[in-house]
Amino acid sequence: MPATPTDPQTAPSAREVTTAAADALRRSAAALLLDVREPSEREVVHIPGSLHIPLGQLHQLAGLFLPDPARPIVAFCAVGVRSLRAASTLTAMGYADVVSMAGGIEAWQREGRDASGTDGLTPVQRQRYSRHLLIPEVGPGGQARLLASRVLLVGAGGLGSPAALYLAAAGVGTLGIVDFDVVDLSNLQRQVLHTTDRVGEPKVASAARTIGALNPDVRVVAHELLLGADNAAEVIAGYDVVIDGTDSFETRYTLNDAAVAAGIPVVHASVYRFEGQLTVFVPGGGPCYRCLYPSAPPPELAPNCSAVGVLGVVPGIMGLLQANEAIKLLLRVGTPLVGRLLLFDALDGEFRELEIRRDPACPVCAGVPGTPSAGASTAAAPLPASTRAPGA
Repeated sequence: MPATPTDPQTAPSAREVTTAAADALRRSAAALLLDVREPSEREVVHIPGSLHIPLGQLHQLAGLFLPDPARPIVAFCAVGVRSLRAASTLTAMGYADVVSMAGGIEAWQREGRDASGTDGLTPVQRQRYSRHLLIPEVGPGGQARLLASRVLLVGAGGLGSPAALYLAAAGVGTLGIVDFDVVDLSNLQRQVLHTTDRVGEPKVASAARTIGALNPDVRVVAHELLLGADNAAEVIAGYDVVIDGTDSFETRYTLNDAAVAAGIPVVHASVYRFEGQLTVFVPGGGPCYRCLYPSAPPPELAPNCSAVGVLGVVPGIMGLLQANEAIKLLLRVGTPLVGRLLLFDALDGEFRELEIRRDPACPVCAGVPGTPSAGASTAAAPLPASTRAPGA
């Protein structure tokens, strides 16, 4: 049995081989491929036929699983750093022919070489979403769920832009974009989906171009229209979550009513100068938009940003929080902001949270299973004037 070195720091330097050479050795059975990554990494993707011993356990397990010190070994890890250490350590332990695979399994996957996983992800997807795959709450199964998910963004403006970008980056497989407007120069202070050369272009077309360039895994469904009572049910049908980035009470009520009827969660946000607010409406699981705002306030109490302005980063912050809530809903992790109104003040850098309750007399959601029946003492909690719904 090979001896254990007294000091790994004195281990000799290791030789490297290319992924092509390592693959040839594997196919000819001339060498054993040794995976020295952590178990969570191997669960995501591994090279068929490779032996797994984490780097930190080499000294304890090498003698048991590598009994022949003369057998050639190709060590590999994620990018080729840990495998160099492993090869040096094994050489110092008395193994005669140990090399490290340069570039690791990431280079192996980039080149389209044989790799296995239980998630159905392609090698390119495993690399693109590698940071997700390392998170236990996401992992391969969660990433596959995101890729199969459908999210509708109503509005490709200040809120919809950051939400769309990060949902696309996260690998949400289908993004529907609803917007009837064209890109205006005044949009570019906050609507980061669009660029100067696209002024005058339909926002849905501009959004599709940006998302396609960011992540080709994402299919964009363009709905170039004004959402209204005559088309809302048809437009939202089939989506798993809706992102509300609208800037009018009329559209918000229309979207709310259609979503409650269809049983689709809505992640709502709105902004006003230096302020933002965010909540999640889950039909049957909490209040709806009409519980929060039974009727629209006078226009002078809720002007949109074209009249009063908005700090550009505020819709960016709130839109990212919308994307976060949507991903939580899709992955079924964490605690969504159902029955909770999150308030953001950019000037003070503060977040506050208010409870919002279901209205037992709500004309839209009172009869939905899971909501309180009429007569229950769950009237909407009072809201301060600063939570008036501003424009997006």
